[in-house]
Amino acid sequence: MKQERELKRQLGIGAATALVVGEVIAVGIFLTPAGIAKSLGSPFWLLIVWLTMGGMALCGALCYGELAARNPQAGGGYVYLREAYGPGIGFLYGWMALLVMDPGLTAALASGLASYAGFIVPLSFVGSKVFAIAVIVVLALVNIRGVKFGAWLLGSLTVLKLGLLFSLPLVAFSFRLGDWGHFQPFMSQRPHSAPLIEALGAGMVGAFFSFGGWWDVTKLAGEVRRPGYTLPRALAYGVTIVTFVYILQSAVFIYLVPMEDVTSGETFAAQAGSALFGHLAGQVFAAMVVVAVLGSLAAVIMSAPRVYFAMARDNLFIHSVAATHRRYGTPARAIAVQAVLALLLVLIGSFNQIVSYFVFTVVVFIALTIVSLFVLRRRHPEKPDYLTPGYPLTPILFLLAVTVLLVLLAGNNPRQAFAGVAIVMLGIPVYFLFFRRVGQQFKTKLGD
Repeated sequence: MKQERELKRQLGIGAATALVVGEVIAVGIFLTPAGIAKSLGSPFWLLIVWLTMGGMALCGALCYGELAARNPQAGGGYVYLREAYGPGIGFLYGWMALLVMDPGLTAALASGLASYAGFIVPLSFVGSKVFAIAVIVVLALVNIRGVKFGAWLLGSLTVLKLGLLFSLPLVAFSFRLGDWGHFQPFMSQRPHSAPLIEALGAGMVGAFFSFGGWWDVTKLAGEVRRPGYTLPRALAYGVTIVTFVYILQSAVFIYLVPMEDVTSGETFAAQAGSALFGHLAGQVFAAMVVVAVLGSLAAVIMSAPRVYFAMARDNLFIHSVAATHRRYGTPARAIAVQAVLALLLVLIGSFNQIVSYFVFTVVVFIALTIVSLFVLRRRHPEKPDYLTPGYPLTPILFLLAVTVLLVLLAGNNPRQAFAGVAIVMLGIPVYFLFFRRVGQQFKTKLGD
């Protein structure tokens, strides 16, 4: 008996927005503002960085919204790249995501979660490994159990995460634990700050990765109700909420700790925590980080497998992975593939370096995805349910910002950038050896 290979549309705008917010806001909320603040030495320029990168993310989100409306299928960026450039480029994106980026990110988040949990309940080296493995297995089983169940868990974690984050300014401002004088001078840089242009460049890079992951909600387009309506709004709402949270948390930290006293992200968070919670600061912040990272991990495990499901359905991966669970209707085998690869990386212990090597290529694929909007508009002039506001200026602004970002990334660590691109390029002979016929069939279909 042939298994069902179509996903059920069960997710609404609340669940989709929760996925955006849940995946983006992780441990960086406690660490990134410190590094940017220290480098810039100015509350004004810190605000400008968050607003600029929030605006950039919003431009990209609006473009992804139209792409999702044009192709409301599981797979997100893989589908858009396949439709614009053919299955070869789509395969390379999936090759990177499947073998390296997704399991590496999953392992990194799970292991980071275990390390912070160790601040609350002491864990040995083996205990940390077991904890990380258990979290991945449980979240994978939750998502196999049903997309609505997984969305409910993610939504609950996101609400809890936002509640905890909004409690910080509430406590700080209500009990006057800081000093508004820390914002003065507002525009001028403090002594010993980095040169402004250099600081802005580093700040933009850090802020971009603080927004990383908003695009992943489109991977679940095949399970979202009214995707042409829901996904563009969820992307816009999610990015807006994240921008507001980053600005608010940065303001609270500056209110609590003078910018001159910033030495590192960890000490910045510790100083702010001490002002808020006294001797319990370490455990309170560890608990908040656990909630934040757990939400991000749940979002990654929910969204990433839809790419492998879409690839298998296109015969660009093991065909049986395209089957859905007979009872729950979820891409259970795709979820299991990601979980197993992540578990292997947790056991091996080599994932942080792996993830860092592919940052450059991830940004390249995002840029190619935005460019695909121009290609698909020309190829398919019919109007979908949603069109990108401000087109063509919106994608152009995003691409200009991404170009600057790629130059900064390549200049900062050319070896990492080259190595990541080289490993992705290893997928080219794999594609031509095993999947070239699929590509030819796809081109024939386009010609018809």
